Amino acid sequence: MRIVFVGDVFGRSGRDGLLRHLPEIKARLNPDVVIVNGENSANGSGITAKICEEFYATGVDVITTGNHIWAQREILTYIDKDKNLLRPINYADKSPGNGHVVKRLADGRTIMIANAMGRVDMKIPLDDPFSGMDRLLQGNRLGQNLNAIFVDFHAEATSEKMAMGHYLDGRVSCVVGTHTHVPTADAQILPGGTAYQTDAGMVGDFDSVIGSQKDQPIFRFLRGMSLERFQPATGEATLCGVYVTTNDRTGLATSIAPIRMGGRLSPYLPERKESE
Repeated sequence: MRIVFVGDVFGRSGRDGLLRHLPEIKARLNPDVVIVNGENSANGSGITAKICEEFYATGVDVITTGNHIWAQREILTYIDKDKNLLRPINYADKSPGNGHVVKRLADGRTIMIANAMGRVDMKIPLDDPFSGMDRLLQGNRLGQNLNAIFVDFHAEATSEKMAMGHYLDGRVSCVVGTHTHVPTADAQILPGGTAYQTDAGMVGDFDSVIGSQKDQPIFRFLRGMSLERFQPATGEATLCGVYVTTNDRTGLATSIAPIRMGGRLSPYLPERKESE
C-alpha cells in the first residue's frame, strides 16, 4: 500500500500550500491513501467544517488533529458527523468524535488510521496513549483483518514519540509524529518492520517561528508575556510530509521517505518504484 501523510497545516499559507502541491504529489506517487494533520489550519488553531470539505475535495482521505482540535467551536458538533476527521484516541471517553477510522480501498484492502496524543508538556488531561493503543490494537491486527495501520502521534517530546514508535514496532505499519512543526531527519524502518519519523513537519511558511509571525513569539521569549494572539505567517508555504509503502500481506513497511515541496526548505519528492 502507498500512503502519503502531510504534517500540520498551519493557517492560510498552509492551506494554500496543500492545495497547490497535493495534486502533483498524487500524480507522481499515486497514493492509495492521503492523510493530513489539519489541527492548525484555521488561522493557526483548530479546523472548520469548510476547511475539511476543502481538503477532501483536493484528494485528502482522512484528517488527523491534536491539542487544538476543539479551538473552533463548530467542531464540537461537526466531528460526530464526519468519521474521517479524527481526534486523539486518548481524550476522555465522553469527548465527541473518534480517534480512529478503518478505510476500505476500492480493491478491498483495508487500512486503519489512528490518532493519539502524548502527555509530556501538553498541559491537557489525557489518558495514557500507550494503553489506548494497546486497546485499539486488540481487535485490529496487521496481516489478519487489516492490510495496514497508520498512527499519527501528536506529541511535544521527541523521547515520547520515539518510545511510542518502538512500543508499536511490528504491530503497526507506521508511526509518524506531529505537533512540533519541524521535519526531523530520522525517517527509518524500525527493527520490527514499522516505519517511523519523529516529526513530519508542517505545511506553512518557514520564515516564521513554527508557523507564526516572528515578532510576537520573540517578544514573549524576551519579556515572558504576550500582548496579543500569535498570527500565522503569510509567506509561501513548504509542504512537509512522508511517503510510506507497505507489504499488503504482512502490513509491515517496505520504505519511508520525506516529502518537502515549495517554500524555503530544500525540495525532496521521492520516486515511486514500478513495483510499488
